[in-house]
Amino acid sequence: MIQIYGSPRSSAGRCYWLLEELGLAYRRQPLDMRAKEHKSERYLRLNPTGKVPCLVDGELTIWESMAINQYLVDEYPSPLGGATPEERGLIAQWSYWSILDLQRPLIDMFIQLVFVPEPKRDHGVIERARALLPPLLEILDRHLASREYLVADRFTVADLNVASVVSICGSVGHELTPYRAVDAWLARCKARPAHERYAALDP
Repeated sequence: MIQIYGSPRSSAGRCYWLLEELGLAYRRQPLDMRAKEHKSERYLRLNPTGKVPCLVDGELTIWESMAINQYLVDEYPSPLGGATPEERGLIAQWSYWSILDLQRPLIDMFIQLVFVPEPKRDHGVIERARALLPPLLEILDRHLASREYLVADRFTVADLNVASVVSICGSVGHELTPYRAVDAWLARCKARPAHERYAALDP
């Protein structure tokens, strides 16, 4: 059975969501982050970066959430993966863009607003990160203005990956209502039964 390390409320979340979309059986392997189990010798043998997520499927051990999701749609084919080289290329394009461009300022804000006590927050970091978001969200909004999903005419792992990043906006108080197409698309993604099952998982 597939084993997954990392909380559903961490970057492992997109992997849990995909596992639910694919209907795969899996076993959660909890890590006590406060006790630094992710830095233990046992875990570092699986993931030398000491980060989450990490997934074990039979003889394969794989880490990095986007790589895990690519592996899952390749190993367990479904309409969520690309049906053609063009679709697979576009799925990769949006997935990499979301984690390399959009996620960085969101995580900078998230760290300051969630983990740093208010008196110690670096408001310069927050303001610089927030200023980077509008042009990025406008790229996504323009693309979604004439379509329901990012690639082809159906929900794919691209939507799942990008939605998992855009959802951080809610955690940092960045309003999406000015981006009407993005807001409607995110609501469609979150209304999926698999997302509801994932969202109901204990932290």
